[in-house]
Amino acid sequence: MILITLPDLAFEDTLLAGARNGSHESLRQIFDLYYDSIYQYIRLRVEDAPQAEDMASDVFVKLLDSLRKGKAPRQSLRGWLFKVARNAIYDHYGKRKRLTLIDLEEWIPSEGDEPELQFMQTLNAESLRAALRLLTDEQQEVLILRFGQMLSLQETAAIMGKHVNAIKALQFRATNALRRTLNQLRSELAHG
Repeated sequence: MILITLPDLAFEDTLLAGARNGSHESLRQIFDLYYDSIYQYIRLRVEDAPQAEDMASDVFVKLLDSLRKGKAPRQSLRGWLFKVARNAIYDHYGKRKRLTLIDLEEWIPSEGDEPELQFMQTLNAESLRAALRLLTDEQQEVLILRFGQMLSLQETAAIMGKHVNAIKALQFRATNALRRTLNQLRSELAHG
């Protein structure tokens, strides 16, 4: 089991206050704390790894610019960073083009070197990838933010520009659609 430790809001506020006052140490800690999550979020949607790295770095450049202009995030720093990352993804693809979901295998941790286990992990990753591709962009995004990035309902709502109740409903529909699709794919594999 993977345990993700998230910073509390008080610590985030302390870092943000330091960054507002020009503390290089606070800025470095913010970058160290959030870069990997922001990169992974972008990388799930952008096929080119160097492009995703550049886009993730640009998120932090925008934070620095906002701090310099006195327009620092007012609520959750993490939520603000993910919203900027989401906008960067939409700008990258253009708002009309359907977003792509790239290979998930690199995000699934390897449990060992046994060939049978590797095969099952690959099969599970392929099934999950196929099922996720059948969801709408919004359904994919809510699942990535809530379960992939461990964001709260409130943070996810702020990032997606929706009310918390709309996120709850979207998450419910997305998990049900994903469950149905995975069950159907497993059934086809068992009988095919």
